[in-house]
Amino acid sequence: MDATFSAELIEWRGPAPFYWLPLPPDVCDYVQSQAAAASYGWGAVPVCVRIGGTRWETSLLPRGGGYVLPVRKDVRTRERFGEGDTVTVAMSVAPRGGRAANGTGPAG
Repeated sequence: MDATFSAELIEWRGPAPFYWLPLPPDVCDYVQSQAAAASYGWGAVPVCVRIGGTRWETSLLPRGGGYVLPVRKDVRTRERFGEGDTVTVAMSVAPRGGRAANGTGPAG
C-alpha cells in the first residue's frame, strides 16, 4: 500500500445513507499525482484499500477540493466501526488496466 492515514467516518444522508472517510491533504496530494494514470471519468479514482483485515477495491470521489473514500456496510460491520469512529486506512491508487472489468483484481 502506498498511503496510510487515519480519518473519522462521516455519514452523508441522501436517498440512502452513505459512509465516507475524507482523505487528509497529504494523501489527496498523492492521489492527485497518480490520478491521470488511473481516473476513468467524473474525477473518480480507483483504489485498493485495507482497513484492519479487510481488503477491497473501490473508487475515491472528489469532494470539496479533496477526495472521500466510500466505506461499505460489510466492511464497517466486519471491522466493527461506525459513524464518528476514527479508523486507519492503507490504500494504493489502481492504474487503469490494473483491474479486471468487474473490479475483482488484476486484469488479464
